[in-house]
Amino acid sequence: MKRSFEVRGFQVRPGTRVRLDRRPTRIEPLYASKDDYEEALAAGTGRLSELQQLLYAHDRYSLLLIFQAMDAAGKDGAIRHVMSGINPQGCQVFSFKHPSAEELDHDFLWRTHRALPERGRIGIFNRSYYEEVLIVRVNPAILRAQSLPDPTPGGDSFWRGRYRSIVESEQHLHRNGTRIIKFFLHLSREEQCQRFLARIDNPDKNWKFSEADLEQRRAWDQYMEAYAACLSATSTREAPWYIVPADDKKNARLIVSRIIVATLESLKLRYPPVNAARRRRLQAIRRQLLREQGRT
Repeated sequence: MKRSFEVRGFQVRPGTRVRLDRRPTRIEPLYASKDDYEEALAAGTGRLSELQQLLYAHDRYSLLLIFQAMDAAGKDGAIRHVMSGINPQGCQVFSFKHPSAEELDHDFLWRTHRALPERGRIGIFNRSYYEEVLIVRVNPAILRAQSLPDPTPGGDSFWRGRYRSIVESEQHLHRNGTRIIKFFLHLSREEQCQRFLARIDNPDKNWKFSEADLEQRRAWDQYMEAYAACLSATSTREAPWYIVPADDKKNARLIVSRIIVATLESLKLRYPPVNAARRRRLQAIRRQLLREQGRT
């Protein structure tokens, strides 16, 4: 059994300059065998299910999980496996693709903020508003299509402004009860190549491969620079980034699960208290139901 680890070891401390080339994409397994992994994951999903019920009943907080990564890093699998025990009524997953014409006519946070979870619920963003400082930064043509008031967007001050908008927005959400956890699944270029080959070699996985993935792969270094700048500028105490080594999918899922559980446990959630008047009323109703069954 190798399940004990410190989640803070994966957190980007506020104000830290991130160097992704110095961050591991693979670490020693946190499980001893396949059975051990499945047992550990099941324990995590079970605990998460209990905490989700408390979150819903407590009705003071919501939880927003943000997943960002290069293609084939395992975002979908992490979401599917880690959240497998969650009541679907208390959880929503959103995946944000290319913005529509209506969305482009609003500020860059508008379309994602419409999907924020209400109190008592968990929201998951599979990609998010962070695309606006990642893919948009690497592909300036996307930025030029946004009809911004700045005739020459894209300079350093422009990106600092977007980081500031994101940080201030997340601080606002935190003050109003939304707890935000942000995961960067850190995949190596070599492992991505192997996963692309597996998608091509397996006919059942051909649908998962897009030639557009190769375009992004060619810009790997630019993406790593964009991610490093983003993680450095936007990891805060209120909304921390976690860099999760993703070359081992099982390991990544266990890490993500533990971070989510630890965050929910820190909220000290509880079921609403019942006062004396309410208890008397419930006992009266109980007696009435027993009489209906002839059990008085």
